[in-house]
This record gives sequence, C-alpha cells and structure tokens, in this order.
Amino acid sequence: MSTDSQQKTTHSAVLEFKSSTFSVPVLVLASNDVMTIEQQLQDKVNLAPEFFKNSPLVFDLQELNKHDLDIDVTELTKIIRKLGLLPIGIRGGDAQQNQQALKLGIPVHSGHTTAASAETQKQQTPEPEPKSQTVAATTTLITHPVRSGQRIYASGDLVILAQVSAGAEILAEGNIHVYGSLRGRALAGVQGNTEARIFCSDLQAELISIAGNYKVSEDLNGVALNQHVQIYLQNHTLVIEDM
Repeated sequence: MSTDSQQKTTHSAVLEFKSSTFSVPVLVLASNDVMTIEQQLQDKVNLAPEFFKNSPLVFDLQELNKHDLDIDVTELTKIIRKLGLLPIGIRGGDAQQNQQALKLGIPVHSGHTTAASAETQKQQTPEPEPKSQTVAATTTLITHPVRSGQRIYASGDLVILAQVSAGAEILAEGNIHVYGSLRGRALAGVQGNTEARIFCSDLQAELISIAGNYKVSEDLNGVALNQHVQIYLQNHTLVIEDM
C-alpha cells in the first residue's frame, strides 16, 4: 500500500455524532417502598412483556425528594435490572443519589431538578429577556405502509395514509392519524403534550400511548374492528371513542 493510501485511510472519518430524539419510558416513583415498587413494576411488565423486554428506562426521583422520601438507588437499580429493564438515566435526584447512580454507570439527566437545586439555579442564572417567536407546527405525511421493524418519528403531527404493521412503531410530538389498520405501536404527545390525540380507522394496536399514558393490546379487547375511533387523555386515562 502506498504512503498516500495509508494517510488517506488514517485520516478518513470513521464516526460522527448526530443529534437525535428518542422516546424512553420514564419511571416516576411516588413511594420508597422497594417491595411495592418491585411488585407493581412486575405487574406492568407482565402486561406487555415484549414492549418492556430489554427496554431502556429513566427513573425519576423528583416526587420522592419533594416529600423527603429517601431511596437506595443501588437497590432500585437491582430491581429494575432484575425485571429485564435497562436503566440508562436518573433525574430529579439529589447529590447523593446522583453520585450513587454515577458509580453504577447510570448518567444523570437534567430534565427535572430538585426544589433546592432549582432555587439555586434560579438565583445564579439571570432571566433572559422575553422574545417574540412564532413556531410553525409541522406535519409529516407517510403514503406507504409502515412495515414491521420500521420506526417513524414526527416532530409535529403524523399522518399515515396506509396501514401500520405489527412490530412497527410510530411516534409523534403532536397528533397521529392512521387511515388504515393500526397494528403496531402508536405513541402521540411523546414530549408530554397531553392534548395530543390518536385517530385511526381500524384499531388493532399492540400499544397506544399519549404523553406516556398507555394501553396495551389486552386492554383493547372491547374495541370493535373496522371502526373509526379517536383516542385522547382524560384524567390521566386513555379514552377510546367511536367517531
């Protein structure tokens, strides 16, 4: 091999970093009773074992810390891993909990802060001047069937003019419209938009979710096939309504 060829091989880029958005389940804890946590988490996993199998998970301790309820992060992590889930982050933790997580190789996410740290940040960070800004909502249109194994993410509304096969996953920050059979997984309002809705003409989904509130296929047994339905969130519960 010539010297020029060796240098070209040496300096060629073999990797790059790209910004992307992924939907990851967040486990929000309201009790520090580890036995109860394990039992209820096991019940959730049993409802949709394939969905939760080797699923990444972020656990949120904000509510616990808000009520001065301490929890052993090491023990919690053992429970999560024992049930086949993969903890990839902690948020809402205090300094000690964050340190425990880092020792276990679990990154600290800054999506939420404890009351103390939020107050400190408020004091240290000057408030930016308000700016007038208009953000146009975008709609992603898909005209072909979404096949098993495919994953589609939309930063606004998502409209699909064909069927969504079992094993496929569609996610949108806004509403989801499926003008065909919905047999895969549909997650609307993935960034926390509780006003998002799912519309479809034939609901046979493996999982439906709005802003993290979900139902699995076992919960949809009473839904008539080949019927136009809309799904929305009411009092933290998914409502399925004929159209």
